[in-house]
Amino acid sequence: MTAVRFHHICLSVADLAAQEAWYGSAFGLTQVDERLEVPEAGVRAVILSDAAGLRVQFVERPGSTPVAYTDPFAAAGAQTFSHLGLQVPDLEAAFARLTGECGAAPISSPAAGVAEGMRYAYVADPEGNLLELIETERD
Repeated sequence: MTAVRFHHICLSVADLAAQEAWYGSAFGLTQVDERLEVPEAGVRAVILSDAAGLRVQFVERPGSTPVAYTDPFAAAGAQTFSHLGLQVPDLEAAFARLTGECGAAPISSPAAGVAEGMRYAYVADPEGNLLELIETERD
């Protein structure tokens, strides 16, 4: 079988410019890999990346319906992607920065994970998308 690797994840958003700015500030996603507009469908999209290769696509379509979950267990009630998991070098610092300086909503405070040496926390971006922050002893 041919080797497969992850390329990107896509989030449907209400305000493309606002989310592009927030993810640029919060996670350093400042490189524009692609920008697309399909006027007949009312769609605008951008794929942003960072120097380490993380890629997130944001798609804006007028009239899209927001879906917000109060926690990751509630999100598991729908058969779709429920959150974006991001590995961070310092969980406490990332959680504090995102919920303070960047205005992310705290969903669950930093806690021990199931795997030894793993810790996690959840925040929500300005549009309510769940983000899991993960710190591991091994990188």
